[in-house]
This record gives sequence, C-alpha cells and structure tokens, in this order.
Amino acid sequence: MNGDELALLLEPSTETRIWLTQVFLVVLATVTVNFILMRVIDLIERLAGKTENLWDDALLEAARVPIRLVLWVVGISIAIEIMEAAAPSAIFEYLPEARRVAFVFILALLCTRIIRNVEQNVIDPSRMRKPMDQTTAKAISKLLRLSVVITATLVLMQTLGYSVSGVLAFGGVGGIAIGFAAKDLLANFFGGMMIYLDKPFVVGDWVRSPDRQIEGTVEDIGWRLTRIRTFDKRPLYIPNSMFASIVVENPSRMLNRRIKETLGIRYEDWDKMDAICRDVREMLEQHEEIDTRQTLMVNFDSYGDSALQFFIYTFTKTTEWVRYHQIKQDVLLKIMTIVDGHGAEFAFPTRTLHLQSAVAQMTPEQHDAPEERPA
Repeated sequence: MNGDELALLLEPSTETRIWLTQVFLVVLATVTVNFILMRVIDLIERLAGKTENLWDDALLEAARVPIRLVLWVVGISIAIEIMEAAAPSAIFEYLPEARRVAFVFILALLCTRIIRNVEQNVIDPSRMRKPMDQTTAKAISKLLRLSVVITATLVLMQTLGYSVSGVLAFGGVGGIAIGFAAKDLLANFFGGMMIYLDKPFVVGDWVRSPDRQIEGTVEDIGWRLTRIRTFDKRPLYIPNSMFASIVVENPSRMLNRRIKETLGIRYEDWDKMDAICRDVREMLEQHEEIDTRQTLMVNFDSYGDSALQFFIYTFTKTTEWVRYHQIKQDVLLKIMTIVDGHGAEFAFPTRTLHLQSAVAQMTPEQHDAPEERPA
C-alpha cells in the first residue's frame, strides 16, 4: 500500500469499498488494542499481587471490564462516524447523546465495582490483619453503591435534557404520596438500618426469638428482608420491620455454656451423699474444660419420690455446640464413676407395697369355727 492509498483510507469517502474498509480497520484496531491492553493489565496485576497494598488490586480488577467497554464505545463511535459521512441518516444524530450515556454508565460501573472489591478486601481475614465486620461493610457498600446509582441516574437525565431540579421538586411533593403507598417498604428499610446500626446480630450469628418460631443462622441482611437458614436447612425470609417488635436472642454471643443436671441416689445411700457431692465438686474444679471463674455448685437438693436428689450447676469454657456436648458427656461419665466408687447407686422409680397376711387378720372365733363344707 503506497502513500496515496493510505491517505485515501484516512479521508472520509462515500465509496462503499473505501468506507467498509475503514470500518473494518477500526474494528480490527479496537480488537487488537483491547487484546494488548488486557495483557498489560494482567502483567500489572501480577506485579501488584506481590505488594501488600490491596487497593491497587481492587482498582485493577474493577477497571478491567470498564476499560474494555470504553475501547468498544470509542471504536464503535468512530465506525459510526465513518458510516455517517458515507451515508447520512437521522439516526446518527443521536450518537453524541448515546456516547455520553455510555460513558456515564461505564463510570458508574467502575465505581460500583471498586466499592464491591474494596468491601471484599476489608472483610477478608487473609488480606486484612483486623478485618471489618461483615455486616457493617455490606451496609456501607450498599449505601455507597446506591449513591452512585442515584447520582448516575440524575446525570443521565440531565444529559438527556430532563430538568433535574424539576425531578427533585417532584420527589419532594410526590414523596409524601409514595411514602403512604410504600409504608411497609419504608418500615422494612428503616428496620434494616436499625439492624446495621444497633447490630443485635450479624451475618453468621445463630439467633432465635421466643416470640416467634424463628431460629437459625443469619445468612444475609438486606434492606427489606433478612434471610435466616434454619437448622433443617430451610431458608427463612423475615421482613426487617418485624425485628422492631419481637425479642431476639443471640446465642452466638454467649460467653459460656451451662451444664445444669439433677441426679438422684437411693435412700439407702444417704450417708454417702456428702462425700459424693464433695468429690463431684472437686472433679469439676479440676476439669480443664470447666470455667471455674463462673458459678460452680454441687449440693444435695431435695427428697424425691424415689431418690435423694443432688444437682450440679457449672459452665464450660467453650461455646461450641458439638464440643459442649462432648464435655458434658465426659462430666456425666465421671460422676457415674464417683457414685460407683462410693458404693452407691443411682435410683430409679420404685414402689414398695406392704401386704398383711389374711390369716393374721382373723379373730380367735374365726380360727375356732368349724369349716363349712357343701352337702
């Protein structure tokens, strides 16, 4: 290709062969630059991954898709301008507005992706020494993304020729009517905001309510609904406004788990009760999984129908459900060993029935009376 042919390709032309070639070259250049730029970003990401700064990783990962979109918007715009010069049409008049809308959308996409990546970084324990609370990070992230979307929408409306001041005025006047129509939605929204601020529970907590049949693990806290996974693995969707009127218990924040049991030995072993209680208390005090800083009680409690009852009241160091039951089993087995070591036995429901002989209840006259026999 000589210089004249190259100059001919660079100038607008109505000849079909020339402008189709120009469009093809623009698309080819767009694809080539896109490929090269992605390889450059991959190289920069590998270099950035060796550093301790997490924000460059978040920025590069967020910018990958928007950069590709910008390249395609620019390339398509140039191709459309070439087509417009070759064959003018009324539809091409909307190209500047469409290009501005595309750039606003890409910028909003970039901001939301950066916010999402930063959120993932600040809650990742492998990336942060002191990761942020997941619920707080999600709440802040949602607010920031919502702000970006609202701002982008207003900019788009201004770009398309709508009056932003008029829209805001309509929002102020019509907000009252919308508020009455969507009061339940607003109640759930503010209920979710109170959950984020007060933090009665966070994602991952085990919660339950004595007022309602609610118990399970919190999976997600949205602006309208909170999703709880019950222990039989069913999802439970609860409107956030409900949490303003019910009592919520958060067992995940307990400091210890309690062992509270009442046991009974036979009445025949009454003289061994004091020694048994003393040895059980000593065993609990020496148990490595029992928190001796908490209340620890082992005492004779009451006279039962079939047993002399004593109780144990203590707390484990762990709050893990499975580990707690292992410790409780170990404690109960050791109590059985102590009771057996004292020669005592655990009582079980029994009844003693005293019967008097019918012969002993007969009077002397009845003893001396002749026996009647049938004829």
